[in-house]
Amino acid sequence: MEGQDNEMTHGQENGAIDESGNVDRIRHILFGSQMRDYDGRFQKLEERLTREAEELRGDLQRQLQALEAFMKGEVESMTNRVKTEQSERGQAFERLAREMAETARGLELKIGNLDSQAARDIRELREQLLEQSKALSADLKAKHDHLKGQLDHEAGQIRDAMTGREALAEMLTEVALRLKKEFRVPGTS
Repeated sequence: MEGQDNEMTHGQENGAIDESGNVDRIRHILFGSQMRDYDGRFQKLEERLTREAEELRGDLQRQLQALEAFMKGEVESMTNRVKTEQSERGQAFERLAREMAETARGLELKIGNLDSQAARDIRELREQLLEQSKALSADLKAKHDHLKGQLDHEAGQIRDAMTGREALAEMLTEVALRLKKEFRVPGTS
């Protein structure tokens, strides 16, 4: 008796495995192309996001390089101007050494003006750099938010499509069980 029970249980398990295999094959036949389509869409989406991130990184790098070149040029120009003016002051000082008292007061005034001008110019350049940096940061954040919104939207669409697929799979499983007369409706004998 016990041997028969083991054989029946073993036979039932094989039947369940065969049914499960059939259901898996049916799922593969019905949904295999959709899964490949989803995989392809995910791959394209990932490639597009990677490409756009690289483009953003390249744009940011180019803008930073342009800003750096601009700043280097401005600093070099200011340095050359200050050096030129200092050289001129030195020559003027040597030339007017005989008139020391009057010339000394004039030179001190000119040096003070140049220093405050240089300080103002440097302050203005720093402010411009800060403003450009803020603008670049805001632009980058806006692009990031836009891409994230697109990604969330597409992910939601894919999730909605997958939910419909699960309901269809349950319905087909129920149909298969009814065809085999193994499905029992609750409340019936």
